Amino acid sequence: MTAPVHDVVAIGNAIVDILAQAEDSFIEEIGVAKGSMQLMFSPEEADALYARMGPGREVSGGSAANTVAGIAALGGRCAFIGQVADDQLGQVFAHDLRATGVDFATEVRAGQPTTARCLIFVTPDGQRTMNTFLGASQFLPEKALDRDLIAGGAILYLEGYLWDPEEPRQAMRAAIEIARNAQRKVAFTLSDVFCISRHGDDFRKLIAEGLVDILFANENELLALAELDDCEDAIAKIAAQVPVLVVTRSEKGAVAISNGERATVPAEPIDKVVDTTGAGDLFAAGFLHGQAQGWSLEKSLKLGAVCAAEIISHYGARPEVDLKALAAKLG
Repeated sequence: MTAPVHDVVAIGNAIVDILAQAEDSFIEEIGVAKGSMQLMFSPEEADALYARMGPGREVSGGSAANTVAGIAALGGRCAFIGQVADDQLGQVFAHDLRATGVDFATEVRAGQPTTARCLIFVTPDGQRTMNTFLGASQFLPEKALDRDLIAGGAILYLEGYLWDPEEPRQAMRAAIEIARNAQRKVAFTLSDVFCISRHGDDFRKLIAEGLVDILFANENELLALAELDDCEDAIAKIAAQVPVLVVTRSEKGAVAISNGERATVPAEPIDKVVDTTGAGDLFAAGFLHGQAQGWSLEKSLKLGAVCAAEIISHYGARPEVDLKALAAKLG
């Protein structure tokens, strides 16, 4: 097996986030479960909701893209595969991601629909409620995959959000096969309970077939995947099925289990939770970077917690401080 060119190659939704503050009453009014994600199925629907937003802030996002941007900020070598349209938002996304040091060369898609956007409402407690128009991102074809790029990545990282549309789902299946044939690891994030409700059987099959080496889940996602009500029971069930299981538990910290070894870390204390957008994405960035550097489970978890704490201390899902400096403090 040749030495990897990149630490992580990620495939995910290429999205520009638009964030605005909102009261809990507004979240109830638009009929979305607070802290969750819902899909919008037309640009008209997205435009109508956008018109109701307060002053917004545009920040390039997308779950897996946020993760590799975080890894790049830590000094890792990363690449991203995702579909944007030939429009202004697509240019914004590509520029922002490349500016972080991530290799991004997926060919743009001509015509409609537009580049994906996510309208994010942040309530006073820092919780984010996402309303996503997937746009061009849901049309990522298998032919867009750079096979050499995937085979040259130590870890292939996939987001559950992108499993919903059929075309990118087939592309990700093909990417898994490429990574497996190259003897690379596959990491998968469940993304949201919404994804499990729609594709839980698919996710369970991937795990049962031994196609996932590192699985990321928050507590609610894990319970949904395991179809259990107790977190420890769910951890025990799923940890027996994957080489590495990572579970984030908000203020209760995080746990990772690998081949019977269990590590736990508390949540990093911060003065105020401003915006939880991207917390899980940056936790994954810290953990994957640690694993790529050969760190222990506990130290990798600790870096994940540090990166997540940085993200939730400000708006947006891209780091605003020197993550390398934060990592260096771990020794």
